[in-house]
Amino acid sequence: MVLYDAIGRTYTATRQADPRIAAQIDRALQGASTVVNVGAGTGSYEPPTTVVAIEPSRTMIDQRPAGAAPVLCAVAESIPLEDDAVDAAMAVLTVHHWTDLERGIAEMKRVARRRVVVLTFDETVTRDFWLLRDYLPAARELDRAHAVPMERLVAALGPCAVEAVPVPHDCVDGFAAAWWRRPAAYLDPSVRAGISVLSRVGDPEIRRGLERLESDIATGAWAERYAELLALDELDAGYRLMTLDL
Repeated sequence: MVLYDAIGRTYTATRQADPRIAAQIDRALQGASTVVNVGAGTGSYEPPTTVVAIEPSRTMIDQRPAGAAPVLCAVAESIPLEDDAVDAAMAVLTVHHWTDLERGIAEMKRVARRRVVVLTFDETVTRDFWLLRDYLPAARELDRAHAVPMERLVAALGPCAVEAVPVPHDCVDGFAAAWWRRPAAYLDPSVRAGISVLSRVGDPEIRRGLERLESDIATGAWAERYAELLALDELDAGYRLMTLDL
């Protein structure tokens, strides 16, 4: 079963494009009049120039909004498009789910004439995110096991630009580190349902960590321990935007 067929049933409840992150992706795609979104999910961050989306999960496809780009039920490793079919190929927070990274990237490069844009995360940074490091070490290890090392992704892409994607304190896209200044959100099952790394860990491990987090929020220990975060408007939590010009 495709992972998001199991965990993605309420995905759109907490996962929507954040306009500031969308603007950064749009800048990377600037000049591309036709785009394919690979591992497209429900369609977040698809620019108006998207002509087709590629998504293997029927559950996610069914949640795409009316008027979204047409979608093909397929995988990144075998994109059903001709060579040089579009100006640009994009992939947002998806490469760590692929079964064959190098083949998927090769397919993106095959179908794109001008550019490949990938939003991913650097596990050497995300491993120090307070939720994973201090409360959910099992999820941290799972994140490490499934992450794509940056050097491997750069090797697959070739010479590319890499820029940090800061996470706003009020980010509206509920990915793993989006709630870094709003810890109580992680106690909400609907929030966790939209975060793949939390869905993969057995309930006892998650429950114990969340019980400690809930207690620390209630006593003020969390706010005291992470006081420096409360003064920040955005955080570098390890998300990276990679752009390859072909």
